[in-house]
Amino acid sequence: MGKQQESGIFKTDEEYWGYRFSILIDGKRVTRRRFTDDDGNKFSSKRAATKARETAIANARLDMKRKTEVTRKTVQDVYEEYCAKGRSDRAYGTIRKQDSLWENHISSRFGKRMVDDISVAEVTDYLAELYYHEGLSFMYVESFLKMFYLIFGQAYSRNYLSVDTYNKLCVNKDTKIRMPKIKTEDDTDIVAYTQEELQKMDQYFSGSAGETAYLLGRYCGLRINECYGLKWDHVDLKAGTILIDRQMQYQDGLIKLVPPKTRNAKRTIYMSGVLKNYLQKLNQQWKEDEVQFAALWEQNRRQIEDMDGKKILSTELVNCLPNGKIQTVNSMKYHAKEIKTKLNIQFKYHNLRHTYGTMMAEMNTPAHLLCDQMGHGNIHVTQKYYIAISKSGIETLRKNLNQL
Repeated sequence: MGKQQESGIFKTDEEYWGYRFSILIDGKRVTRRRFTDDDGNKFSSKRAATKARETAIANARLDMKRKTEVTRKTVQDVYEEYCAKGRSDRAYGTIRKQDSLWENHISSRFGKRMVDDISVAEVTDYLAELYYHEGLSFMYVESFLKMFYLIFGQAYSRNYLSVDTYNKLCVNKDTKIRMPKIKTEDDTDIVAYTQEELQKMDQYFSGSAGETAYLLGRYCGLRINECYGLKWDHVDLKAGTILIDRQMQYQDGLIKLVPPKTRNAKRTIYMSGVLKNYLQKLNQQWKEDEVQFAALWEQNRRQIEDMDGKKILSTELVNCLPNGKIQTVNSMKYHAKEIKTKLNIQFKYHNLRHTYGTMMAEMNTPAHLLCDQMGHGNIHVTQKYYIAISKSGIETLRKNLNQL
């Protein structure tokens, strides 16, 4: 039994603290009795319990006020209002992805429902259905979770959800909607190529039209859009660095250079000796091609819109053919088919990024430096490369075990 202290604050027999209150708000009695915070942590001091009680009373008053003002809306109403007023700062790709999730999946299931009638269990069951029964990837299902957080957040900000309902859906650790338990086979999304596979692909790409893009992925870990959006004036051959501050993207069928994926994706990358030597030779060849193939360049090069809205020529990009024709993010599709057929390797350009990260981690690159080089917004993403099990990592482990 708790030991009475002062009004509303008490100490439990386990030497923790709790609070209680019973107050009238607009003629309605609201009663609370709590031993833990919203995350389930026990109050270890009187001060913590007192502060939590004050906050709970304030929230109760706010919630009661909101309940008298809350306007009921359907999920579709909330999403359409968000599209019209709440996402003007979102990237083009983000908008396309959100609309795809909404139109192809969420709208038919939840669109006509009142947003304040949807329970945590319904959303959790829906995510489990997508992952376990429809076979969607774990990362793809995560995008659905983010959409629900977005919709409920919009509803709360526009007074279509009460404080308690919103907290239950999106805030409280013990109740909020969450992802299904990950399958064993999906435990890591990092796919790194072996040294043997890299040697085969080195030979395949050598001298091909895709060699430059391949080497940028292999030795810099660039995302494919960053690779094809790279301009020559962002390559410092003297310092051995590459500035990444834009990416190539298709928008309404047009090729454009747009800001990078995230704020952290803007970065300066240091080149390896192999890549630096290659780009020095390529740059010299580019200057010679400009003279030798001047007529072809004039005929084949095209204007594309840069990040600032100005027009630039395709020949200003590092990934440009000798005859002046542009290469795009679709240029790797042919090579992926050829590598599968000729080398029996499942080639994905993004796996070069995984390989770069894994190899740098295996060589004990400090995590904060690798995080910066890869443009991650969260170091926890980078740390996945340090725990991913690659073939070379297993071989090192066995070698160390044999030396015990």
